[in-house]
Amino acid sequence: MELAVTGLNHGTANINLRERVAFPPAIVTGALRQAIELHEVNEAVIVSTCNRTEVYLGFSRPEPEPGTGSGRYRLTLEWLAEFHGMSADELAPASYFHEGGEAVRHLMRVAAGLDSMVLGEPQILGQIKSAYALSREQELIGGNLARAFEAAFSVAKEVRTETAIGGSPVSVAYAAVTLAGRIFSDLSRLQVLLVGAGKTIELAARHLAEKGVSGIVVANRTLDNALQLAGKFSGEGALLADLPELLIDADIVISSTSSQLPLIGKGVVERAIRRRKHRPMLLVDLAVPRDIEVEVNEIPDAYLYGIDDIGSVIEDSVNSRREAAVQAGSLIDLGMEKFLSQLRSRNAVATLRRLRGKADAIRETELEQARRELKKGGDAGAVLESLARAITNKLIHSPSVRMKQASAEGKDEMLRVTRELFELDEDAPRVRGHDQEPIPEPRAKKP
Repeated sequence: MELAVTGLNHGTANINLRERVAFPPAIVTGALRQAIELHEVNEAVIVSTCNRTEVYLGFSRPEPEPGTGSGRYRLTLEWLAEFHGMSADELAPASYFHEGGEAVRHLMRVAAGLDSMVLGEPQILGQIKSAYALSREQELIGGNLARAFEAAFSVAKEVRTETAIGGSPVSVAYAAVTLAGRIFSDLSRLQVLLVGAGKTIELAARHLAEKGVSGIVVANRTLDNALQLAGKFSGEGALLADLPELLIDADIVISSTSSQLPLIGKGVVERAIRRRKHRPMLLVDLAVPRDIEVEVNEIPDAYLYGIDDIGSVIEDSVNSRREAAVQAGSLIDLGMEKFLSQLRSRNAVATLRRLRGKADAIRETELEQARRELKKGGDAGAVLESLARAITNKLIHSPSVRMKQASAEGKDEMLRVTRELFELDEDAPRVRGHDQEPIPEPRAKKP
């Protein structure tokens, strides 16, 4: 399999580094088109979330030094660093690389939620599907890498169906609401400001509603999207431009957008806290890059938590999923076996197609020669015998040469496989002349 993945995630890189190598939606298409221009690359998918950035590439031929991957790792790492205005040496300590089957296994684990900050969280599968769909729309995927993604989706679905990995609501949105519940004794009386209108914010809104929160305001760049999401939970919609006023009434702020710059700065929070007469405000920033300036944490009565701060909040819920994760690992093993078996079958089909094509070409060439001989008045029996001998000799000439070479080099395995492939029983009677090396037969001379 000529494919590989290079990336970094929450386990290898802190948020400061992750937000520097993130690919916001607006630039992913351009990045994909750059990646596909790398040496020997013919497929590309970029997965970029708050917890990971991964570049999956398919190559046109095997690695020159199988098993090392060093050249392709460096190639991808240098491109990733250059794209984001960094040095490869800066990224290297926090990055990882997998090739071939290990790249597929890694993808399956990620899709199933086993490599997430929140074990088993469901959003990652949708994010990977979106990344894959974009590459398909741009016609930048379609070979072994495409088959690897399809196999990962199938395994992830099976993991969700056959195990309890998704049995309890565990996600970064759930963690944010759980954190709020630990800080405030009664969430139902509080005002909540949700910044953004994506899936993470919608999940947060759903968990808040389940806790009895009714005072929900959704602020978004597009008012229609804010109103649509807020309407599902009897809330209110607003624009991002209204944030300074909205913060004054907000006891809890949960933000998750794709903005490349902070939306909430230290100054605006300080002014809101003063107008709130220093009533405490909890701010949870689930975005990468971050939506809220880290300096907000310096403000008395403002309590800021980032995405790297909330893992321990849901440790109890995650513990209940660990047994399911073991089962999921077994399903991934089975999924890998199935994927590799299908890949081998496809490779066999391709080889058989080439073999049949070569045999057909030999047949057509010799048939045409035989027709010419018959038109010239050649003896039909002699022409047929010459035709059969020529086809036989041409079909087995190359294998005969290769087998003699293999035998001389001590490669007995090739001879064993040949006997098995062609069912060459040692006890079968020999046909005269068939144990000799085939040589071209002379054509009948023109009378």
